[in-house]
Amino acid sequence: MLTTDFVPGSPNWIDLGAPDTDAAVAFYSAVFGWTFQSAGPDAGGYGFFQRDGGTVAALGPLTEEGASPAWTPYFHTPDADATATAVQRAGGLVRVPPMDVFTAGRMAAFTDPTGADFAVWQPGDTTGLETVMEPGTLCWTELQTTDAAAAKDFYRSVFSWDYQDMDTGAGPAYSVVSSPGGGRAGDPGQGGIMQRPQEGPVAGPGSTWYPYFGAADCDATFAAATGHGATALFPPTDLPGVGRLTLLTDPSGATFALIKGDPSTT
Repeated sequence: MLTTDFVPGSPNWIDLGAPDTDAAVAFYSAVFGWTFQSAGPDAGGYGFFQRDGGTVAALGPLTEEGASPAWTPYFHTPDADATATAVQRAGGLVRVPPMDVFTAGRMAAFTDPTGADFAVWQPGDTTGLETVMEPGTLCWTELQTTDAAAAKDFYRSVFSWDYQDMDTGAGPAYSVVSSPGGGRAGDPGQGGIMQRPQEGPVAGPGSTWYPYFGAADCDATFAAATGHGATALFPPTDLPGVGRLTLLTDPSGATFALIKGDPSTT
């Protein structure tokens, strides 16, 4: 289960790269009731989505050449430079070398060997997200990948992740991810990895990380999202033992999911 007691390898930040940050603020404010706070005049348009005064995500303009709109998960690291070295040794790409973000912390951005982008955050003044596992906040991170076996080997090498492989009975096997020391007994999950389907609404040639946000009413939040320009990849669906969930792209094309329930209770 996600918590704000971050341990190495656990999700501790998430941000959206958007071509139009004002439009993104309008969309996510309408769907989740988020407010937006700028990080200041020197932050290049970067800022924080907040719920009840606590930071739940972040937003910035697309800065990398050829980048597409996307949510990027960050994983906790005590040493961003050491993680960058581990990524390279494991066959990943360093897209943004480790750099200080004022006094907030140190970050770096990578691409795994299957093509999925992710990042790490080494806390300074900013530890990470302030609220998770509530409606309108991050509840899960999921990787849909073109090569699940290679992805699992890579992230195990970089973060020492553990996996619990599950047979969903309705598609590719699903691997629940946990970080050493990151979960409570019987409920270790922080995210998942699955082979990207070759057919269906979520089929595609690439590998992608995306977030699940909690919803008190999955159908009502789905209606709010699609009513404000989101595209449904699949409608709200009950997954036994997990909850009710749906997958969408926002008006700019960034993928995210909604869930009512705890995705770690599989």
